[in-house]
Amino acid sequence: MPLALYLLAMAVFAMGTSEFMLAGLVPDIASDLDVTVGTAGTLTSAFAIGMIVGAPLMAVLARNWPARSSLLGFVLVFLAAHAMGAATSNFPVLFATRVVAALANAGFLAVAMTAGAALVLPDKKGRALAVLLSGTTVATIAGVPGGAVLGTFLGWRATFWAVAALCLPAAIGVLTGIPAGPTEADESEGPTLRAELAQLKRPRLLLAMLLGALVNAATFASFTFLAPVVTDTAGLGELWVSVTLVLFGVGSFVGVTAAGRLSDQRPGLVLAVGGPLLLIGWLALALLADKPVALLALVFVQGALSFALGSTLITRVLYEAAGAPTMAGSYATAALNVGAAFGPLVAAATLGSTVGDLGPLWTSGFLVAVALLIALPLRTVVAASRSTEVLP
Repeated sequence: MPLALYLLAMAVFAMGTSEFMLAGLVPDIASDLDVTVGTAGTLTSAFAIGMIVGAPLMAVLARNWPARSSLLGFVLVFLAAHAMGAATSNFPVLFATRVVAALANAGFLAVAMTAGAALVLPDKKGRALAVLLSGTTVATIAGVPGGAVLGTFLGWRATFWAVAALCLPAAIGVLTGIPAGPTEADESEGPTLRAELAQLKRPRLLLAMLLGALVNAATFASFTFLAPVVTDTAGLGELWVSVTLVLFGVGSFVGVTAAGRLSDQRPGLVLAVGGPLLLIGWLALALLADKPVALLALVFVQGALSFALGSTLITRVLYEAAGAPTMAGSYATAALNVGAAFGPLVAAATLGSTVGDLGPLWTSGFLVAVALLIALPLRTVVAASRSTEVLP
């Protein structure tokens, strides 16, 4: 894989840390800015919505810019948003910086996915995506727990400053690793924006986006609410929350790495084997969450299966959107973040039900079951390459 891909992954790491870090900072932010915890929690929703809206919007704005200029601009805007967020004592300003940061993050991912896929051979898109997504998985392993520790000892503002600092080497990586000026693909006459948007009418593309969103919704439904499962259901101390999140992150890194090659060559195998195993895993976790050893083991397994299956489906989005060379990354990013926003909302609604803290785990199982009911009858359609395409 080209060095440039790993440099892009460095920026994805910084942005992934920012996306997930609020889970441990909301109470501190609420106390410092004199707002309720619920109000402070809207910062997470602001980021998710910004990502959904920002992916296609930023991709449209940047589609005629050289990749390096676009990526560098998004990184610098992301840096500035975190610096301003760290310095403000006004909650509306902090809220606005989260929206701006999300827009920059969405734009970066949309362009990076497209640029990353263009750096490799056409049949290596899955491996390229695995490298990029490794930045997110490493963020869950090291960045998020590290940010929580930093916030505990130095306050939430220190974590924001740390993310801003991480953007500096990421910006240097973009400058040194991405070619200056337009690439050959940029210089050639590509499809119009209307033609690229028309790709969204393709059943296969919509199917891949829907399945990717459902699997990611299942992932975030449980990931967002793991803390009360660890402390209340399993009866472990608060320190074990970080351990559990790290285990999930390690599993996700293993899963996305292992699926990198398979998602190009054997996507049908990943779907047929990984999908049912993912469903069984969520159900087992819901049933065995009160047993610490089983909980910790299953969290690792579910992290691996979730990201293996999710990254494979998002790779299918890139393949099916090959006719939209500047917008494909935004379609993949939007699918991921629709799931990231939808899953926790559904899971939160179950917390007040009779299943209590286990509600999100059952929700994840339900969402994967829905995805399987849709995908398995159409497995050959989902996994087919464009060269063997039958549907329009």
